[in-house]
Amino acid sequence: MSRTDGPRPGERTASRVIGVAFSTSALGAAGFATVYATGGQTQLEGLCLAVAFAGLAAGLGVWSRRLLPTGGYVEEHEPFDSPPAERHLADEALLGPESPARRGGLLAMLTLALGALGGAALFPLRSLLPFDHGRPVHELRTTPWAAGVRLVRSDGTPVRPDDVPGGTMLPVFPEGHRNRGDVPAFAVRLDPARFTVPPPGGDVGGIVVYSLLCTHAGCPVAVYIQETARMLCPCHQSNFNLLAGARPIAGPAARPLPGLPITVDAAGFLTATGDFTAPPGPGFWSLK
Repeated sequence: MSRTDGPRPGERTASRVIGVAFSTSALGAAGFATVYATGGQTQLEGLCLAVAFAGLAAGLGVWSRRLLPTGGYVEEHEPFDSPPAERHLADEALLGPESPARRGGLLAMLTLALGALGGAALFPLRSLLPFDHGRPVHELRTTPWAAGVRLVRSDGTPVRPDDVPGGTMLPVFPEGHRNRGDVPAFAVRLDPARFTVPPPGGDVGGIVVYSLLCTHAGCPVAVYIQETARMLCPCHQSNFNLLAGARPIAGPAARPLPGLPITVDAAGFLTATGDFTAPPGPGFWSLK
């Protein structure tokens, strides 16, 4: 039967199915455009796009399976063997006097160049392995604060207990590591009788030390409110109660400021007895 004798059985049904699928696709695309133009709603936009692509895929699939001609089609391929003249030219190129295989010096240099490139490519891979440094997670969770490290001011001078004022806070850093971004802390003198929660790092005569980095986004909590013994982050207004273990009582921060355990060494200077009680900085550390 020729194609002029009329549609084959099932072609009309397939055409209707394809038409419905393409119409559905067009409606989905129009729905997406409408939702987007009227302000957008992520779930509806995604649903409309899913309907549009599903209709398009279904229509094309039925079209290819039901309406396109099928059957066995054979295309003759030219012989795989090259003619003798071409094989002769290939032999001359590979084995003749001008063949690259006869230039041993150049091949050696090529091997050297490729070997050097391969060796150089190993160095970026080496940087991913902890040969001469700690693992990244460990490095991010720890700071240079450790037992025996003195508290110093920004100019590097050690801090004595009497240097901590009663009406404001004093920024402090670990001796020898003042330029690290995760080490800033502050010391403040409080009345131990007002503590409702013991300081996580303890206190020395009412002096407590906490990380200066907000646990929301890492901004410095640089505003001290003496009357209420609270620290305020000026970036997003997180508020930490120093009388209750520096717990957040307002703002987006959800984690207390990490405390720093301190003591007084034999020379009379404030000294850390360990690292912060928790990783300093943004609150992603609280995620499990």
